[in-house]
Amino acid sequence: MLFETIVVGPLGVNCFILGDKQSNEGIVVDPGADCEMILAAIAQFGLKVKYIVNTHGHFDHIGCNRILKEKTGAQLLAHEEDVPFLVNAGRSARKYGLTVEDSPQPDAFLVDGMKLEFGRRELEVLHTPGHTQGGCCLYLANEKLVITGDTLFADSVGRTDLPGGDHGQLVDSIRTKLMPLPDDTVVWPGHGPSSTIGQERRSNPYLNE
Repeated sequence: MLFETIVVGPLGVNCFILGDKQSNEGIVVDPGADCEMILAAIAQFGLKVKYIVNTHGHFDHIGCNRILKEKTGAQLLAHEEDVPFLVNAGRSARKYGLTVEDSPQPDAFLVDGMKLEFGRRELEVLHTPGHTQGGCCLYLANEKLVITGDTLFADSVGRTDLPGGDHGQLVDSIRTKLMPLPDDTVVWPGHGPSSTIGQERRSNPYLNE
């Protein structure tokens, strides 16, 4: 399987490109900014993008939704709870002195347990509210990896002081949806370096309070 990370935008978002090499079908996760760079990578890998997936609706993760959707014809997927963030991304970004284009409405909504197929690969949606109410993680069991957005980071967790945030709910989401995964599952967060479920179970201070 193809798995590529591109760090985009001023807030350093990890945009992920996943592809099934046999079918050339792919998924782009959290295309936050630097649209031309993401499109160049898609072209380089020869991928037909089937889905654009937002782990949550914050402006730094969704800035290229419209351009990628127009250029690739892919379906845009996000959780229904986070649609207000998507469609008001520009206004949110301006509070931080940044410019972001509002996202189109999703073509379909992510729901807990949903399976997204691309070629021979299958990704499972895990709804993990707390950072936002629509926050989701994306688990690929056969590849032993989970994309956690801003839910879980290496030795940290997502902030919960923004609208829709709830620290207790976030920690509960992590404990019930992510910690049961195998220890050697690689955690790929929305910002910063990767980790593993086992490492976070042992050392993440927010999970051992």
